[in-house]
Amino acid sequence: MPIKSFRGKIADATVDTISLHTNTGSKGYRMTKFVLMPADTDADQQITVQIYTIPQLGTPSADIDFSDNTLIAAGVYNQKGDSRLYPDNMQVVFDNMVFNQDIYVTCQSVFGNSVNYYIELEQMPLAIDANTVATLKDIRNIKSLSS
Repeated sequence: MPIKSFRGKIADATVDTISLHTNTGSKGYRMTKFVLMPADTDADQQITVQIYTIPQLGTPSADIDFSDNTLIAAGVYNQKGDSRLYPDNMQVVFDNMVFNQDIYVTCQSVFGNSVNYYIELEQMPLAIDANTVATLKDIRNIKSLSS
């Protein structure tokens, strides 16, 4: 299956949208890699990056909730200002879920830093039933969010 990669730099308290939707919803994606790298290698950093299947309202949160079925990935990056003395620490977890709509990358930093991210998605064709399930799941999640 083909791999699509996305990279970007996201500022504190912002949301990036990665456009994946198609008119027919016949292309599905599964995350295979998620990496964080600091934009400033000499600054104190405590950054949380999360990826969701539905748009996030308001300021992104640093709280990670694995019971949220719209959360498909979460990463935490910590670094002391002098990286020669204090090694950086990165923890990343992502779901094996198949999705066919846009995804939303959020960032929250304790010190106001921005961070670079790199995402790899495996692209796959979806049969009509898998397409319908993935699309309905997103619609149901959006409706439950607004309730």
